[in-house]
Amino acid sequence: MQTFTQFTPTEIVFGPAVEDQAADLIKKHGGSKVMIVYGKGSVEKSGLLDKIAARLSESGISHVKHGGATPNPHLSFAREGIKAAIDFGADFILAIGGGSAIDAAKAIAHGVANPEADIWKLWLREEIVTKSLPVGVVLTISAAGSETSNSAVITNTETGQKRGLNTDFNRPRFAIMNPELTYTLPKYQIACGIADIIMHTLDRYFSPEANEGKVNEMTDEIAEALLRVIIRNGPIALENPEDYQAQSEIMWAGSLSHNGITGLGRTHDFSVHQLGHELGGRFDVAHGASLTTMWGSWASHCLHINPARFAQYARNVWGVTTENNDVAANEGIQKTIAYFKTIGMPTNFTELGIGVQSDEVLEELAFSCVHEGKRLVGSFNPLDKEGIFEIYKASNR
Repeated sequence: MQTFTQFTPTEIVFGPAVEDQAADLIKKHGGSKVMIVYGKGSVEKSGLLDKIAARLSESGISHVKHGGATPNPHLSFAREGIKAAIDFGADFILAIGGGSAIDAAKAIAHGVANPEADIWKLWLREEIVTKSLPVGVVLTISAAGSETSNSAVITNTETGQKRGLNTDFNRPRFAIMNPELTYTLPKYQIACGIADIIMHTLDRYFSPEANEGKVNEMTDEIAEALLRVIIRNGPIALENPEDYQAQSEIMWAGSLSHNGITGLGRTHDFSVHQLGHELGGRFDVAHGASLTTMWGSWASHCLHINPARFAQYARNVWGVTTENNDVAANEGIQKTIAYFKTIGMPTNFTELGIGVQSDEVLEELAFSCVHEGKRLVGSFNPLDKEGIFEIYKASNR
């Protein structure tokens, strides 16, 4: 087992009607003046926003609302929230929604605690987060895992760049998780969430340690079990979005997939996320859809690095029985692609809705992905601009 540090401080409150505990949890974690961050309509239409706001008022917690978080949450939205939160004197940020609202809340929390900082420089790694406001979450979408993770993603629409930031200051103080709050989601959004959960696990599963034969068995078992559970329950939730058991399994898997536990003892890869971020930044596509678009091409490009690892994935997750590693590995890749199609997720640019792109655009995407030549992408098979171009080209159909 490799050396690791695990830090998962988020208090989880899981089950029906647990959103009623929001005010008590905010007080428990030191909040008295709260900014509520949310998206574009669903939490308002469902009555959830008004319900929680009323509970805060009844508990003597003053609050201000900041709505309009979008998929691929925008830097401009976070900056507007920072100004409003500072003017209000907020000491706590409460996100109601999914990954977009949560990531925006994290950015606002950093900005309020560091009013002299340009938060985009934090995401560019030009400055370091050393303090932040506490953040709480009422989760309504099972997908990003941001409710327990140390990561947050922001999109700069002026530059077309989408960047992620990892710091333990991103860890929420609490996460309220009621699977019933996901019942009214569009099926496409449920499917995007399923894809994101799978990819959070796979982007940790394929690691350089595995290439060296240094496998953390316990971490592998957790990751493989999580994948089997999400693959099994995904279609059930899509068939009946009000199936509590399926939605609860997906919601819990989403948190576990991104709180660090499925990657303990190994170096994370996250190449597919980086490839997908470029599509999100340029074309504003759904995050989960960008991942399924890129995974098959990435896997085929990287298969030669460690066929045995892909074969283990195929056997332990998909039940492939073929003894030959090369054949089993390819079976696992094809079963994954087929599953994405089954749940309505795209696997190429045309299915994603952006159409076939010119080589010039692919070159620009690849150049941006390597941060203008300043880095290689990933760890399982570190990718340079040329390798990334070839992967984009394979998906460009």
